[in-house]
Amino acid sequence: QVQLVESGGGSVQAGRSLELSCAVSGYIEKPCGMGWYRQGPGKQREVVSTLSSDGAATYADSVKGRFTISQDDANKTLYLQMNSLKTEDTAVYYCAASQLRGGLCFSVYWGQGTQVTVSS
Repeated sequence: QVQLVESGGGSVQAGRSLELSCAVSGYIEKPCGMGWYRQGPGKQREVVSTLSSDGAATYADSVKGRFTISQDDANKTLYLQMNSLKTEDTAVYYCAASQLRGGLCFSVYWGQGTQVTVSS
């Protein structure tokens, strides 16, 4: 059984930093990457950053230059370093693990989310 558990969320003032972690347990068949998503108050869930199995990273325009995604394969942990946080970064952050299905990469496994609140 695959489980993803996020940690590291909290309440911080604008301009500060937080690092989120996502610990993965269980075996994922045909993995193709992982990613971080977020859902702010009254908003739809959006992609924040993804990391493919071959190491290619993508970032939403709103976080480029401030957030960094990384992965520790030995510990099966995904990270999101968030610097220069803004109030608009306030959201529940989710990590997801993707799997190849029919030649396409889908986010199949999800964590329970961790709250990040940024105050001015």
